[in-house]
Amino acid sequence: MGFHDFVVTTLEGTDLALATLHNKVVLVVNTASACGFTPQLAGLQALWHHRRDQGLVVLGFPCNQFGGQEPGSAVEIAAFCMSRYSVDFPLMAKVDVNGSHAEPLFVWLKEQAPGVLGTQAIKWNFTKFLVGRDGRVLGRYAPQTRPEQLHAAVDQALLQGQ
Repeated sequence: MGFHDFVVTTLEGTDLALATLHNKVVLVVNTASACGFTPQLAGLQALWHHRRDQGLVVLGFPCNQFGGQEPGSAVEIAAFCMSRYSVDFPLMAKVDVNGSHAEPLFVWLKEQAPGVLGTQAIKWNFTKFLVGRDGRVLGRYAPQTRPEQLHAAVDQALLQGQ
């Protein structure tokens, strides 16, 4: 199974087949509205805004597993992200990223790009996975890695396979 074989659910409750993102570079991020890293939503939005015409897609996956920092409903999450950070990149339905109910996409991403010392668990909100146009995971980035620090990696990924 590869990246483009997964189907995820949008914040609006519709299916998104990742096969529709073939030949796109995708940045997958587990997000939260009440986290110290939440201001990264602005950086993610800027990255999406400036690189989407070249083939970048940012997918935000709200997650409430870390400190209960995403307690809201889909409507509340959408309203917060839009009103506070003008987010218009695609937001998915709230998911678990660890444990027995983890979103299958995140299980796969963690297998493809383990964390420090080979750990697979996601440690906190705003862990980022960069996926190339061919569906290969190109990198895993810690919550502390700001979107602004990903420009070179994203640009390099966008150049591959054009």
